[in-house]
Amino acid sequence: MKARRKKIHLHDLLMDSVIYLILGALVIVTFYPIWHVIVASFSTSIDIVKHPGLILWPEHFTAGAYRKVFEHPLLMKAFGNSVKILALSLPINIVMTLLCGYFMSCTNMLWKRPIVAMIMFTMFFSGGLIPNFLNIRSLGLYNTIWALVLPSALSVHNSLICKTAIEGIPDSLKESAFIDGASDFQVLWRVIVPLMKPTLAVLLLYYGVGKWNAWFAASIYIKDNAKMPIQNILRAILLENNSMLNQVADSGDQFSQYTEAIKYAAVVVSTLPIMCIYPFLQKYFTKGVMIGAVKG
Repeated sequence: MKARRKKIHLHDLLMDSVIYLILGALVIVTFYPIWHVIVASFSTSIDIVKHPGLILWPEHFTAGAYRKVFEHPLLMKAFGNSVKILALSLPINIVMTLLCGYFMSCTNMLWKRPIVAMIMFTMFFSGGLIPNFLNIRSLGLYNTIWALVLPSALSVHNSLICKTAIEGIPDSLKESAFIDGASDFQVLWRVIVPLMKPTLAVLLLYYGVGKWNAWFAASIYIKDNAKMPIQNILRAILLENNSMLNQVADSGDQFSQYTEAIKYAAVVVSTLPIMCIYPFLQKYFTKGVMIGAVKG
């Protein structure tokens, strides 16, 4: 019996060791690219060129690349544009998603079936790039920040998550509010919204990350570099399209000294806001996703 227990114990120990080794390897493979970007951002261009492979620590530690990033008017302007887009988009996104999700969750709405069918149709089919561009230009939104806000004001996928969360709220709470004389808007904002904070946190994360990482719409609808979001400027830097930067920046030796490192510093600066916000929403993330995954 003791030999059997010892054998089982050794077997479990061996399996745990293998699992830990695999997980450790995955952590290293996942974390090292992030570490490489951070280390390269605190290096000079010469050090980066001299060490094209693994970089574990800066050879000559310097924050010059970050200084050039924060001093560069075009990069900081793009950062401000992205913040402005988020500030305008998120309230519109949440309000539109709540209204759409509430409508689809109601059972006694007039013409609900054809309207929901039209909403679902837009989830799978669209007019295409050229019609969208012509529509944006005819509405007078071309080369304005609203071209990046209004066309993506509602996500049907997020509306379905919101609909499922609303359907999970007991009908007795809604009926009690209606008996007391509340309207649909009062029921939505005073009864439903306070009870679905985890789902709202997930929706904010979805919309926020999507808006922050978006670059394609701006490359189509925005022509002025001063109105570009941070991801478009970052893409120009990573593709070594330095002509956009040289329109504003000084092309002296001090700038060229950090040309390579600026790319990595810009990546860190553009990624840091999302990485700082995510831990505060993480506790709602799993619950909100599970609510949206249950279809009743």
